[in-house]
Formats: sequence, structure tokens, C-alpha cells
Amino acid sequence: MTLTRLNRSAATLTKNRTVDSVVPLSGMCATCVDGCIGMCEIGKSAYRGHEVIYPQPFGIITTASEKDYPVDLSHFTILGTVIGAQGIEADSDKAIFPSADLERVICPENPLKVKLPFVIPGLGSTNIAKINWEGLAIGSAMAGFLLTIGENVVAMDGDSEIKDGRILSAPDLARRVKLYKDWQEDGYGDIVLQANVEDTRLKVQEFGIEKLGVETVELKWGQGAKNIGGEVKLKTLERAQMLYKRGYVVLPNPTDETVIKAFKRGAFKEFERHSRVGMPEEEGFIKRVEELRAAGAKRVFLKTGAYRPQDLARALKWASKSKIDMLTVDGAGGGTGMSPWRMMNEWGVPGVELWSLLYQYADKLAKKGEHVPSIAIAGGFTFEDQIIKGLSLGAPYFQMIGMARSFLAATMVGKTIGKKIDESQVPVYIERFGTDIEDIFITAAELRKKYGKDFDKIPTGALGVFTYAERLSMGMKQILAGARKFKIDLLDRNDIASLTKEIANVTGITYIMDVDKEEAEQILNS
Repeated sequence: MTLTRLNRSAATLTKNRTVDSVVPLSGMCATCVDGCIGMCEIGKSAYRGHEVIYPQPFGIITTASEKDYPVDLSHFTILGTVIGAQGIEADSDKAIFPSADLERVICPENPLKVKLPFVIPGLGSTNIAKINWEGLAIGSAMAGFLLTIGENVVAMDGDSEIKDGRILSAPDLARRVKLYKDWQEDGYGDIVLQANVEDTRLKVQEFGIEKLGVETVELKWGQGAKNIGGEVKLKTLERAQMLYKRGYVVLPNPTDETVIKAFKRGAFKEFERHSRVGMPEEEGFIKRVEELRAAGAKRVFLKTGAYRPQDLARALKWASKSKIDMLTVDGAGGGTGMSPWRMMNEWGVPGVELWSLLYQYADKLAKKGEHVPSIAIAGGFTFEDQIIKGLSLGAPYFQMIGMARSFLAATMVGKTIGKKIDESQVPVYIERFGTDIEDIFITAAELRKKYGKDFDKIPTGALGVFTYAERLSMGMKQILAGARKFKIDLLDRNDIASLTKEIANVTGITYIMDVDKEEAEQILNS
């Protein structure tokens, strides 16, 4: 099994010269020739150095690991039955898949209802998130699930007013919150405000609670894409110097005269802004949760990444002690485009293993009578079968699925189609469905009926998010109906089976040949 592609990737815009003859261990061409211009990652690194650490081109892509892990969600199968129905009357005229209920209430101590069990995890100051926020916010609000404003939004906004370490105004943050709240319906879903080290120093969450009406905040220990702080590329000297003055780590130093001269003559075209890594400790963590509740936060979440198992245990235990409302655990391997490429491929506990440990730890705490927060898992989820598998793997503790790259993709496609419609240049692939919004987007007629004249205010990026969510909803309902479970809360670990003994050993999910062994024997012997 090839676990990782070395030394060439579309993510770093590199390739091997001898495509059909590559050394598996090193990723180098079998024959490395003197005179080659350096198309591979080693070659490009010889003249662009640290630039090649990151996926390219920055700002218009999202990226994910190419690593093929030993076990993944495809190694489970979803089980169905022909007997009875749960969550609905066992009547063939009533137990139809459109009747399956995907709504659930999370955070029972501070209840929050969602129409779909999804959260878009922290999309912060990266350009890809900012330019697509309108579609993300309006689409997720209409669909009734959670959207998270990620780290660094305030300080990265050149129009923010910050004086003596205090926020006076934060236009981009205000815009992000308002876009969601303006389209939120009947209390479903919520906008979540995340904070890292720099945000905490600026009291971004207190500002959001007091000035913008934010009710749910999230502490951040990291994500699955990398195990260092957040990063972005900066294309102008002025912006690099502004962020340097605001306290960020900016490389190279934009106030150094030698660096300034090199940038101006074009030796390099981008600066890097790095966030500091947090240094959580138990007492300070619990105190911070108390501070946020005292500031008016109705709910406090924690997000962590694919760190070593003891850190996962620490996150869950501290979340339990401080009565955190929801814990998001992000599996290795994907992000909004500014994670070091090799790190993204080669660090962290892989998703299935990480979530299996999380289930074990949550179950241990629950059996001791300790608080277990609502749990969301993230890391490469895209379609309904994976969502059902993820929720079943950790039932009843796993209640939400985090998806960022897929909803960004839906937003970007919707936005692009809108532009092509405006330009009267609808591609042939799409033109077969029509040439206007209401023909192309299958949910448009339903939404126009619901929103009336306000339908015309919905951007096509939001239509992309809503329509993709509608597909996921329909697919999940069909799978639930096949399991004869007509409420999402009824899913359990017996609704999936392991296809290999290896994944059965990792997860504790029964191997397919051992499923229902006793029940089958009883039937046969009756």
C-alpha cells in the first residue's frame, strides 16, 4: 500500500521528470540527471526554499492530505433490516424515508437545536473563507446548522480599529455575524466565534458577545491540518508591517531594511503571518471558560485536533470539568490552504483511530457519571454515508459532523455558476439543466416560494450550500429508513459493521461475519 506520495504533488505544483519510474521510499526519480531544471519538490526547494512548504496557489484553494491511511470510513458497511420501525409507526404508508427526522438538540444544559447535524468548523482570516463568507453564512443559516467564525478575523482586518490592545470596531467580524443572523430562522443553528492566543489577548470573544450579540464561543487548541498556529500569506509590505505592529509573528521581518529592499525588487512576493501556539493548562482553561460565561456566553465550545492520545484525553477531561457544551475533534489531513504540506500528510492521529479513542474516553467518563459534552467530529467528511458512519461510530456521544472543505466547494461552485449566468456564458456541462438560476439550482423553486421577493437577495454561493445540504439530508434520510430508524438520535454502533478484522480491532465495531451471530442461531434453531 502506498501511504504517501513523496516529492511531487499538485498541491505544491511539482512533479517528477520520470513519472513512471519513481523510488517509493524517497519519491525521487530513479535517475536524477544533472541538467534537470528541478520540477520535483526537491528541485523547486533548491531555489524557492520555504515557499515550497505550503500548498499553492495560496488564497484560492483548499487542500487535503493525499495520504492513504491503513483504515478509513470505507472499511465500514452500513447495516439495514426488514423488520419493524423505530421512531415512527411501523406502517408502510407512514415509514417512508422523507419522514425520517434529522433534527436534534445538542448542548442539553444550554439547548441548541439544529435542522441538520452539521457544523462548518472555524473558517477564519484566510482569503478563501473571507471571499466566500456570504454564501457560507446565508446558506448554512437557511439550512439550519452551525457555522464557525475562525481565528484572527479581527486583527487581520485592515479596517478594524484597535487602540492600546482594545477593539473599537471590527467591520469584517460584524459583517460575518450579521450575514448569518439576518438569515437564521426560528432559532435553528448558531454562529460560533472562535479564538486563538492573539484573539484572546484582544478579547475578541468578549467584543463579539457584548457588541454583536454572539451567544456561542469556541476555544481553540488547534486543528487536524497542522499542529502549529494559523498562517496566511501577505502580498503587500504595508499589510505585513501592519500585522507585525499588531503583534503577529511575520516572516521575514517586514521592518528589516534588507528584507524591504528584497521584497521591493521582487526577490520574494509574499510574507507569512504566523499565529502563536497556545499553552493550555488546566486551571487557566477552566478559568477562561468561567470568564466567557461571566461575559455573557450562553455556550462555550472547545475545538482540538489530531494530537497525541494523552492530549485528546486531556481535552475531554477538562471539557468535562468545566462543563464545556460541545467538543469538536478534528482528524488529520485537511484545511483552507495554509498548512505545511508535508505536515498535513505526515502528522497526527488518523481520523478513524482518533475518533475511536474519543469514543472510548467519552464512554469511560459517562460510566463514571461525569459530564460528557456534545461531540462533533471532523476530518474529510463529504457525503451522507460517511456522516452516518461517523455518527454511528461514536453513538450516543457523537452528535455532529464537521465539514469545511466540502461546504466551501459547494459555495465556490454556486458562486461561479452565478457569475457564468450573469456573463451569459453558462458551460455546456451545466447548460443542459438550463441557463438561469431557477432552472439550474434544483432547490430554487422551493426557496422562491418560501422567501418570495427576498429570494433575489440570496447569492448563488448560498444556493450552492443549501442545495448540497439538501442532497445530504435526502441521502441520510434514505439510509436511516433502510436501518428502520426514523430519528437521527436512534443511531448506534450496531448500525455499522467492520469489513476487516483490522478495523474491527481498531474501533471495537463488530466484524461483519460476527454480526447477529446469536440472533441468527436463535432464529435457525426456533
